[in-house]
Amino acid sequence: MKSYFSYKDAYIEDGKKILEINILPEKYCNFDCVFCPIGRSKNKIDTPISFEGTEESIAELGKVIENTKPELVFINSKGEALVNDRVEEVVNFIKSKGLPVRLLSNGYILARDEYINIANKCDEIIGEIKMITEEDFKKIQRPIEGYTLDEYISNMVSFNKQYNGKFIFEITIVKGYNDDEKSVKKLKDIVKTISPDKLVVVRIDDERVKKTMWVSDERFEEIEKTLMP
Repeated sequence: MKSYFSYKDAYIEDGKKILEINILPEKYCNFDCVFCPIGRSKNKIDTPISFEGTEESIAELGKVIENTKPELVFINSKGEALVNDRVEEVVNFIKSKGLPVRLLSNGYILARDEYINIANKCDEIIGEIKMITEEDFKKIQRPIEGYTLDEYISNMVSFNKQYNGKFIFEITIVKGYNDDEKSVKKLKDIVKTISPDKLVVVRIDDERVKKTMWVSDERFEEIEKTLMP
């Protein structure tokens, strides 16, 4: 059985060597965002799923850590990493090597007990937001049926209230959806409500939609300045 984990070349961030790892064999996500660089979500789920080859994948991870000698391991997967039913084992394995763990989640399922317990073991958690109206959330991010934007935000709020690690909140500015003054004010209110340890503001950079969703440098800088504490 072959390993299905994949890796980016190690890189330096804030003077620290980062190893970035994907722990999903293909895209498994609770969203199906129009602008996702990975493509459509054939596997739209928010419950744990098993994958063959995890033992081999974790063994390979040990070798990659040994060869790379990172200072932090960033679990940034093809979709929602928390749905891998062995993600806690992966986190524990990395921690056993004396390394801190950063995990990216879109943030929607962070209010569920089974996922809270896993996320709490990580040193850093990244949650994110893109759309700021219910209509756009459903139309552009195409979540699992029944999801709401209000619950999305409140899930991250409740998680961060009990989380002792570093909560990083990433906002993606999308032209025509959240780059006007009213939307930016709402985003600022959301940031205040979530109260993250760190705020990151980014833009859509997928070439397929960049022409229609890319915010100009000037406008982006204005928004970033407004949102940053």
